[in-house]
Amino acid sequence: MTDSPALSRTERAALADLLADLGPDQPTCCEGWTTADLAVHLVVRDRRPDAAPGAVLGGPFARWTAHVSDRWRRGTPWPELLDQVRSGPPAFLPTAWDPVDRLVNGAEMTIHHEDVRRAQPGWTPRELPRAAQDFLWGQVPVLARTRPRGGGLVVRRSDTGATRTLRSGTPATTVTGEPLEVLLWASGRDAVARVEVS
Repeated sequence: MTDSPALSRTERAALADLLADLGPDQPTCCEGWTTADLAVHLVVRDRRPDAAPGAVLGGPFARWTAHVSDRWRRGTPWPELLDQVRSGPPAFLPTAWDPVDRLVNGAEMTIHHEDVRRAQPGWTPRELPRAAQDFLWGQVPVLARTRPRGGGLVVRRSDTGATRTLRSGTPATTVTGEPLEVLLWASGRDAVARVEVS
């Protein structure tokens, strides 16, 4: 999809701008994380592939990720950290290559942009272009795998009516909303996702 690389870049830039506007000490929708913590997470994710397993697997890997993140937080001034968020991974890493960036950063940057936006007072949902919503809809099954098991899971787009059965079983839970909202729900942001669950 030709618009997905642009989504990863535009969401990254918008997130970096918002972080710059808010400063390092504001809340996010990631429990226990300030804007500085989220910025460090993104930079470590972009620049330290050796620390990536800890974010997914936990255990001893998580201790290494925490160690790397703490060193980055203590050793990097806020303006430099923002520059690193904005510039993304170094060109020699595969995650900087356009097809990989499209795959791994489009949803990630969009979700974390919303993590910062929706933790601030007076936030409102934003309208994304149809191509962006289509791309995010394609990412829902990947993130929905982290939702608790037990029964079926169906997701439905409120903008087009498209439906996907992600897991068979009874009882079935149906989650309806725009793709961005369903994606936020699928990634565990139940408190801020504007979806209908039935």
